[in-house]
Amino acid sequence: MATTDLTIGKLAQQAGVNVETIRYYQRVGLIEEPPKPLEGYRRYPEAAVARVCFIKRAKDLGFTLKEILELLSLDGGDCSEVRILAERKQVIIKQRIDDLHAMLAVLDDLIAQCRLHTDNTPGCAIIETLNRK
Repeated sequence: MATTDLTIGKLAQQAGVNVETIRYYQRVGLIEEPPKPLEGYRRYPEAAVARVCFIKRAKDLGFTLKEILELLSLDGGDCSEVRILAERKQVIIKQRIDDLHAMLAVLDDLIAQCRLHTDNTPGCAIIETLNRK
């Protein structure tokens, strides 16, 4: 992999992240830190931009950095292994959606109770519910 003129700042800019994100990804092993020359700055290969963009897209889909590291380790590997990881993530996301629907139903009920509230009715249903143990 030939290096280009990408300093950490240029890499961050092209990938749409900040420099600290690049440094963090290096610390956790998501991207390699190029060797530092005796004089000058580290130079990153152009492929590092694509890798950071991959990480961003995977995060947008809900993958954790640990899961992304696992996906990256399978790069070019057996698609069935990647599918298994994606199916596991799919189950988790569906559960979160179910939880959010349940939360929404509770909020809908509480809001409906608030709409029934008049100046003569003491308290607030939402506050009372949140104060319960």
